[in-house]
Amino acid sequence: MYYIFDGTYYGWLCCVFEAFERKDFSVKPITKELYLPDIFAEDIYIHTDSEKAVRVLKGLQERVGKNTALDFFRSFLFESPEVWQAAFYLCIQIFKGNKEILNNYGDDAVMKFSDALRKVSRERHRMKAFVRFQQSSDGLYFAVVEPDFNVLPLIATFFKSRYTDQPWIIYDLKRNYGIYWDKVGVTEVVLNTADVKDMVHSSTVVSLDVQEEYYKNLWQQYFKSTNIVARKNMKLHLRHVPRRYWKYLPEKDFGKK
Repeated sequence: MYYIFDGTYYGWLCCVFEAFERKDFSVKPITKELYLPDIFAEDIYIHTDSEKAVRVLKGLQERVGKNTALDFFRSFLFESPEVWQAAFYLCIQIFKGNKEILNNYGDDAVMKFSDALRKVSRERHRMKAFVRFQQSSDGLYFAVVEPDFNVLPLIATFFKSRYTDQPWIIYDLKRNYGIYWDKVGVTEVVLNTADVKDMVHSSTVVSLDVQEEYYKNLWQQYFKSTNIVARKNMKLHLRHVPRRYWKYLPEKDFGKK
């Protein structure tokens, strides 16, 4: 049986709710975009109901604690049907009373779940380290990113606390949405193609603040001056700063690469 949901975390939680409602646990949660019709399997569309989702979420928190319950959200951000399936199975097991299932690393579902959490956590830390803001002439700080996983929801609090006195936007080009801090609250935003293009080609399209350009050049010079050529270890460097992040780092002089 396929449960087709809308791609949101609440939609996935509703799949868990419906499984118990229908007493049918041989279920594969999948989004409409990823679903390939199977003539040998049934499918139903799951309506996202916030009340049902919250009931599942609260029930999960009561059984495993808030932090472990949050791991299910973190694994969901991995954006993999296999991980969604593993997390679904584990969630069902927990509600059936098997609270220790998450400690059984001999279980394939637990291994997939744990591996997804590790990779999402690593990407979250990298985003904290590699996000570089630029300032436009209207005072807005902006950064564009393309993380492997959908980690923007996991870094919003960090950047809100760190840059609380200035408006900023971090935009995920791969998923075409961003988080915007207006010094009051964080909201999700979706920009049109022209606005996204402006951000990507900020050096030529967006009028950058004069001081911002100065500090950008200063940062590049600092990076070059502290680089010890004789101790260059590109393999180690790439392990900590993968090449895919370089185009968003001002300390990298891409014009000479």
